[in-house]
Amino acid sequence: MDMEVSRSWRDPELWVKALPSVVLQTTCFLAPLVMTFILTFQKTQNFQLNWTWSLATWTDVFTKPHYWTILGHTLFMAVACVVVCIVIAFPIAYGLATRFKRLDNEIKVLITFAFITDATLKTFGWVLFLDKKGAANYLLAHLGFPAETVAFLFTDWATLLGMVYNLLPFAIFTIYLSIDNIDRSLILAAYDAGASKFRAFWEVTLPLSRPGIWAGSVLIFLLGVGVFLEPKVLGGGKSPMSAELIRQTFETRVNWPLGAALTLVLMVVAIFVVLLFSRVAGMRRAGA
Repeated sequence: MDMEVSRSWRDPELWVKALPSVVLQTTCFLAPLVMTFILTFQKTQNFQLNWTWSLATWTDVFTKPHYWTILGHTLFMAVACVVVCIVIAFPIAYGLATRFKRLDNEIKVLITFAFITDATLKTFGWVLFLDKKGAANYLLAHLGFPAETVAFLFTDWATLLGMVYNLLPFAIFTIYLSIDNIDRSLILAAYDAGASKFRAFWEVTLPLSRPGIWAGSVLIFLLGVGVFLEPKVLGGGKSPMSAELIRQTFETRVNWPLGAALTLVLMVVAIFVVLLFSRVAGMRRAGA
């Protein structure tokens, strides 16, 4: 077996087939990543990039707690978004995959439509709804509630609401596909063995849907640490997250080395968190 594998790597046909993928990955991912890393050692002066080699940017990143405070806030908001999305998405996905099975194609179309709907439009829609003079307070006032009952626009709660609203379809879709692919004979076998509906769900459906839950969690977390529209529009910029800080560093301050360094830090920390949770989840499965 080992000889076959070793020979396969020396097979010219294999290299020819793999070459386009290698070139594409190098061009679209590795090359920009290397350039971003090199950029962190440069300096800017009078809004101009000076090509040199200096550790000033990294010293700035690791000595100023402001950057790490924003990073911690970003991770907290991303994890909170994951938790809320999974809690909301699972019952929706479960209902769609079981109670509305006959509408399978229509459900997939609706979920796909949620993906392609512009996030900017949806986010600004919440501003019109949550504003002090917005639709929510207008409706509540006509129901007898005090004026400006809804007053959490430009807060972290509004930011989290926008994040959940925009990222929820990812969780619904991954969990829905996972539940939809469960072999129904396993559930029927649990019923035949005397299990109640709850026990069959707990011991069959839920464990087999974990790949979808995990995939949705990772996807939402990685997208969540990179959001900048929701903190700026719904949060009012009062509690910026890392992506918005990076955007400001590049565009407003024109400090490309610092923006590149903050980008790499965010990438490394996000990947580390995903790998850590993956390791913990793997250990729990092994223990079970």
